[in-house]
Amino acid sequence: MSRKKQFISLVIVTAIISIALLERVSAQDGTKKLGLSEAVAATINNNKTIQLAKLDENIAASNYKQMEVIFLPQVGFSYTAMSTNNPLNAFGFKLQQQSITQNDFNPDLLNHPSATPDFTTRLEVKQPLINMDMLYIRKGAAKQTELYQYKTQRTKEYLIFEVQKAYMQLQLAYAAVEVLEDALKTTKYVYTFTNDHYQQGLIQKSDVLNAQVQVATIETNLKKAKTNIRNASDYLSLLMGQTTGIIYEVPESLQTEREITDTATKIAATRSDFMAMQKAIEASDLMIKANKMSYLPKLNAFGNYQLNDSRMLGFSANSYLAGVQVSWDIFKGNKTKNMIVTETLERNKLSEQLKQQMDQGQLELNRAYRDLKDAQSEIAQQKSAVEQASEALRILQNRYQQGLVNTTDVLMAATQVLQQKFAFAQAVFNSNVSKAYLELLTSSTTK
Repeated sequence: MSRKKQFISLVIVTAIISIALLERVSAQDGTKKLGLSEAVAATINNNKTIQLAKLDENIAASNYKQMEVIFLPQVGFSYTAMSTNNPLNAFGFKLQQQSITQNDFNPDLLNHPSATPDFTTRLEVKQPLINMDMLYIRKGAAKQTELYQYKTQRTKEYLIFEVQKAYMQLQLAYAAVEVLEDALKTTKYVYTFTNDHYQQGLIQKSDVLNAQVQVATIETNLKKAKTNIRNASDYLSLLMGQTTGIIYEVPESLQTEREITDTATKIAATRSDFMAMQKAIEASDLMIKANKMSYLPKLNAFGNYQLNDSRMLGFSANSYLAGVQVSWDIFKGNKTKNMIVTETLERNKLSEQLKQQMDQGQLELNRAYRDLKDAQSEIAQQKSAVEQASEALRILQNRYQQGLVNTTDVLMAATQVLQQKFAFAQAVFNSNVSKAYLELLTSSTTK
């Protein structure tokens, strides 16, 4: 192999090892970039609460399918082996086996038969025809499936809001780290400048100690802010159905440009949670009708075909029985009447709960708009306050370098800048959360 080929092979191997090492280091760091749309998609696909809601939806659909029994026949098969010396049953077995002879009418044999075996093969069919109460119960089960579909939809909407809020909390934590790191640089500069002048005997030691305390305080707060990043990341992992321990990096910083997609000032009656309650009311109405229909007669058909023999696995005699049955529960001790009264009261209760929920929703919507207005006003004020505090700090730093102000003034100005930046970030966070909450409150859906 030539030197050139050896060199190329060495470069390729080195590159492969470097890539593997970089991937290993990245995995050890446990960091991952995460966009808001990616977080929302992962939550919808993997969140356990949504999966449980879908299971409830599937259970309701399965219960509805069970009601096909009011249309479809029921077919049963049985094979029975029996033996008896009971006079009546022994003679009946021989009749079913179509094996009666003249000798079987002997009084001694009729009164004292020997053990008589019978092996019966039976096929039974039951066919529902008219059962009006079951028809309305089936319609009620259909409403239940719609109810759980709306519940699933509302669960998704709420979790989308939760993941948006959690993502904003993570953005706020990163913004806090950025503010504290910037403040730490400023405070360390003041400490270095103060310590140099103290060494020259130009200022007192108390100024150095004050600067040291300020540096330590900011470093402590910076550690807490980084811990908040881990906590927010863990909560996002929980919402997305992922394992905890990953630190997410947000490519989008906390900003005020987030637009609200719905500006409705009145709560929508077609919101998914309201629609779920409405379907529950409709299902209750159908159950009331079902109980009323139980007063009516029922019509069903039945039939069976059987084979009888005195030998096991014998099928010598066959017979059939078919017919229709009209049944009518005329009086059941006022049970049906009282059930109708109870279910009517429960339906009325659901109606009142729906009205209460809509009133509560309107109250929350009005409050959310007021919160948004307050947050937007605070953003404007804090933005101006940050600019003014920063300018005041710049002026004091220049005067401090000239020996015209003391260290405490500079540290107080730096603390003020830090507080105003925190307040600005918090106002932006409150505004964005209010917008997301308004979208949740004003959402409207038909399914």
